[in-house]
Amino acid sequence: MAGETIFALASAAGRAGIAVIRLSGSHTKTALTRMGCILPPARKAARTRFIDPSSREVLDDGLLLWFPAPHSFTGEDVAELHVHGGRAVIDSILTALSSIEGLRPAEPGEFTRRAFANDKMDLTQAEALADLVDAETRAQAKQALRQMGGALKELYDDWRHRLVQALAHLEAVIDFPDEDLPPAVADKVWGEVGELRQGIEKHLDDGGRGERIREGLAIAIIGPPNAGKSSLLNALARREAAIVSAIPGTTRDVVEVHMNLGGYAVMLADTAGLREAGDVIENEGIKRARARAADADLKIAVFDGAMHPARDAATAALVDADTLVVVNKADLISSPTGNAQFVSVKTGAGLDAFVAELQRRICSKADSGAAMPLTRARHRKALKECVDALARARAASLPELAAEDLRLAARALGRLTGRVEVEEILDVVFRDFCIGK
Repeated sequence: MAGETIFALASAAGRAGIAVIRLSGSHTKTALTRMGCILPPARKAARTRFIDPSSREVLDDGLLLWFPAPHSFTGEDVAELHVHGGRAVIDSILTALSSIEGLRPAEPGEFTRRAFANDKMDLTQAEALADLVDAETRAQAKQALRQMGGALKELYDDWRHRLVQALAHLEAVIDFPDEDLPPAVADKVWGEVGELRQGIEKHLDDGGRGERIREGLAIAIIGPPNAGKSSLLNALARREAAIVSAIPGTTRDVVEVHMNLGGYAVMLADTAGLREAGDVIENEGIKRARARAADADLKIAVFDGAMHPARDAATAALVDADTLVVVNKADLISSPTGNAQFVSVKTGAGLDAFVAELQRRICSKADSGAAMPLTRARHRKALKECVDALARARAASLPELAAEDLRLAARALGRLTGRVEVEEILDVVFRDFCIGK
C-alpha cells in the first residue's frame, strides 16, 4: 500500500558470509535512525552498528548504503543493510525492523513492482530481472541483460509511438473534416500502418528463439532398442541418469535430464526404443517417444553400429532437417560410411566431435543474432492481437471502425510494457494539427 515502507532479505536465505537486507519507502530514514544509524552520503557504504530499537542492544556491526528518492531502484528512499550472514543476526535485524511503526515485510516481487509503478522500469524489464535471477546458463543471462537494458522496451515503445501517431492523424481526419488538413494524411496513415504490420510480423516470425533460450531447448533421443540411447544420455549427463541394460524395452517412459550444453539450457529426453511393442506398457512408451520426437526442437537419432550400414526403418522415418544422426558402437564398424556422427559410448571414441556438433546445432537453433527476440508467450499473444487489429483496420469499411481497431492495436502494444495512456492520442492531435488555435 502507498505510504508503507517494506523490508526483506534481498540475498539468498541460509548461512553465508554476508546477507543483504533491503528497505524501501518513506519511513526508511526513520527506521535507520531508530536502529542507531547515522545516514551516510548517498550511494556510499559506511560502517555502522545496528541497534535494537527497544533494548538498545547491538545486533551487528556491518555496512549501510543509502539511496535517497528518486535515484534508487524503486524510486523511493531505499537502504541496504549489509550484515553478517548467520541466521541469528538476520533474524534479529528482521525482528527489529518489524517492531518499527510503518514498516512491514515485503510481498514477493514488491520491490520490483514499486520500481515499475514509479517508472523505473517497464514490464519487459521487470520480467527480464526475474529471468536474470533465474538464469542458469550464460545464454539465459545474456538475453535477460539485453532485455533489462531496454532492448525490447525501445522496440515496443517505438512501434506504439508510431501507431499512436497514425491513429491521431486518422482521428483528426474523422473529427475535423472542415479543418485545413493536408490531403495526403490518410495515405500516410495507411502507409505507416502497413510498415508497422510488416515489422511486427517479422518480429513474430523468429522461430521461438527467445523462448528456447529462456525455457531451454527440448532434445529427444530416439532410436531402436539397444542402440545405446540411454548410454548416450548418461554420457552427456555425466551420471547414471537412465538404466542401461541389454534387455530390449528397458526404457519404457521418457527419462528427462536438464543440463547446460554449450552455454544453453536444454532438456534432454531418453525415449523408449522404436519397435513393435511387446506389451501394452511398452506400447504406451513408444507412443510417448514418438510424441516427444514430434515436439522436440532437436532430435538425436541413434542407430546401432552392429547393423551398419543398415539402419532401423522406424527411426529413419523420423529423421529430418532438425535431426542429428548418430551411429553408436563405432568400435564394431570397420568401414564407416554415410553422413552421421560415428561414436562409441563404450570407448568414448567420437564423443567429443559429437558433442561439438550438437552444441553447434543448439547454438544455431537458439542464437537470436542482433535482433532482440520475443522471450515470453505473453509478448507473442499481445503482438498477434496487434497484428490482427491492424489487418482489420486496413480492411474496415468506415474510418471510424478503422480507428477503433487502431486503438485496440495500440492497447495491445501498451500491454507489453504496461503503459496504456489514452491522452497520448489527443496530445498528438493538438500538437501536429493545432486544432482550436
